[in-house]
Amino acid sequence: MSYLAATEYIESEHPEVVDFARRVTTGAASERERAVKLYYAVRDGFRYDPWAFSLEPEVYRATTTLAARSGFCIPKAILLAAAARAVGIPARLAFADVRNHLASERLLEVMRTNLFVFHGLTELELEGRWVKATPAFDIFMCELFGVLPLEFDGSNDSTLHPFDREGKLHMEYVVDRGSYADLPLTELSRVTLEHYPHLFDEAGRLAGWARERRPAPAPSGQTR
Repeated sequence: MSYLAATEYIESEHPEVVDFARRVTTGAASERERAVKLYYAVRDGFRYDPWAFSLEPEVYRATTTLAARSGFCIPKAILLAAAARAVGIPARLAFADVRNHLASERLLEVMRTNLFVFHGLTELELEGRWVKATPAFDIFMCELFGVLPLEFDGSNDSTLHPFDREGKLHMEYVVDRGSYADLPLTELSRVTLEHYPHLFDEAGRLAGWARERRPAPAPSGQTR
């Protein structure tokens, strides 16, 4: 499959995605500059929300994230891939299992582990090679929790920081789950249910007891 083609989840030909991508990249003089503009638009324009996690297909479509203005790592990576393809930049999805050594107590209570399977990021083909871009954590969230924001220059990989601002162990990559032209939802669901069977109802939605532990939304003006 072409890394420029629209797919079920990477809706790069949808008018709303095309409009978003073209608007964000207005004035960009090069492909790399377009990629950088798109990265920051997705990173900071869409609030990171791990509590939106679900196995429902609709959650992962690029247009769903555009409408919600928020999402967890995989939908944000999908939106970046869709926007990149919309302006002619080959893009694919990549996944890895990570340990979050600074996860909040509330999140650990719900997950029952600090291992997060199928963390999602985007890979963009720029200047003849694939570069990793991780748009998950918006700048407000980073400032709130004292973690270093992930920067992207279009030339170097942007991956999760191993340490926070104070030098404490933060993110640890454990398993590389490969790269895909579209979301491998069947495999994602299988692995997720294998690790967290307690988290979901029969429809694949986050169970009610888990949703009840979701923090209150950030004050107005502090979300993206």
